[in-house]
Amino acid sequence: MGAPLEFIAAALRREREREKLSLSEVAKRAGIAKSTLHQLEAGAGNPNIETLWALAVALNVPFSRLVEPPAPTAPRVIRAGEGPSIQAEQADFGGTLLATCPPGAKRDLYVMNVGMGGPRKADAHLLGTVEHVVLMSGRLRVGPTDATVDLDPHDYCSFPGDVPHVYEALTPGTSFTLVMEHR
Repeated sequence: MGAPLEFIAAALRREREREKLSLSEVAKRAGIAKSTLHQLEAGAGNPNIETLWALAVALNVPFSRLVEPPAPTAPRVIRAGEGPSIQAEQADFGGTLLATCPPGAKRDLYVMNVGMGGPRKADAHLLGTVEHVVLMSGRLRVGPTDATVDLDPHDYCSFPGDVPHVYEALTPGTSFTLVMEHR
């Protein structure tokens, strides 16, 4: 099944307006008639791969941007206990990835659970990484190894993630939200 014409029409208009180009200029660059482009932007016509490819090149965008449906507008929900999780090998420490860093954005979002039994020692991440922590439950000692702070529920802390740092549960049932910002 091909991409619906309304997706193509909206994408063509959006990308042409983003480039601040007239119908005439885009049609000229793509080697198609202005009337053909006008029809396509109106959701009419029957575009073929070659026409869409030429338009993508003229608009300086990947072909896929003209045919992919828009991102869903419904909320994305990951229920507690679901989602891709991973556990540490050397400490009772696990996290669930909630959202990855999409192209152009520079952050990852996690829900973390820390058990009792000693600190989780983390090596330095990429230069410029900043970690943001919001404690949801329990008590947590967190931060660079030489400058830790103790957090209570709903406290927020940010610290450089590009130096060695620790996470240590001070009470059972400690969990927090972690945003890793990559600069």
